[in-house]
Amino acid sequence: MAAGSAADKAATVSPWADGVLSFSADLPAADHTPLPLVAPVVLPRMAPELALQAYRGRSVLQAANLASYSATTVIHAQLPDSSQSGEYELQTRYSSPRALTFKALRFTGDAFVKTNVIVRLLQSEVDHLQKDDPALTAITPANYKFSYKGTNQMQGRLVHVYQLKPRKKRAGLFKGRIYLDAYSGSMVRAEGRLVKPPSFFVKKIEFVQDFADIDAFTFPVHIHSEAQTRLVGRAVVDIYDADYQPVAATAATSQRSPTI
Repeated sequence: MAAGSAADKAATVSPWADGVLSFSADLPAADHTPLPLVAPVVLPRMAPELALQAYRGRSVLQAANLASYSATTVIHAQLPDSSQSGEYELQTRYSSPRALTFKALRFTGDAFVKTNVIVRLLQSEVDHLQKDDPALTAITPANYKFSYKGTNQMQGRLVHVYQLKPRKKRAGLFKGRIYLDAYSGSMVRAEGRLVKPPSFFVKKIEFVQDFADIDAFTFPVHIHSEAQTRLVGRAVVDIYDADYQPVAATAATSQRSPTI
């Protein structure tokens, strides 16, 4: 490496009489040329209908452009009636369009909760992805009636609030509210009650689900749900997803292409 290059100019150490060390380096003369002022890009606030259109557009693009992702999932479940609980940490991997796998990392708590609550929950997620038609549960005018409820502040963001009423009593649909970022249309929160329980053993489920924007995609980061079941009574489940590593379809294609 050439002597005197910018990468090689290490700081020199000069001892002071009192033992304190000071660091000096060869620095270029200060450039006092004024820098141009660049205003930060500020997105305009969307009207409620435009935010809904932007959300639907983002959903379509994500379905088309998300090739895969990995994430760390922690599921905490408790049965208040029996004072049992358990926590399961897993590595989640998704590949478009219908592949979802889980790798167990650790479990603490009661084995009954693991077998009868958490494992059943994971299996239902896999079954839902593999068997159900996403169009039948999507948040679209075909499945829901929307009623605008104004704006609110949530997680430091201005959001539009919409009341949702499903048009049919179909599994996977819910009655409740969604909160969309007023400047981007991305989902911030969804909450409500499922209009049709996923199985005979569940009477009703209420939930609150929070989302975050990661790269060009929107992912769930926490869902809190409470269910009334026929076998174990009340079940409370919190699912935390973190460390998302999304792969866009264009990136996945380029990785598979042979190099010349």
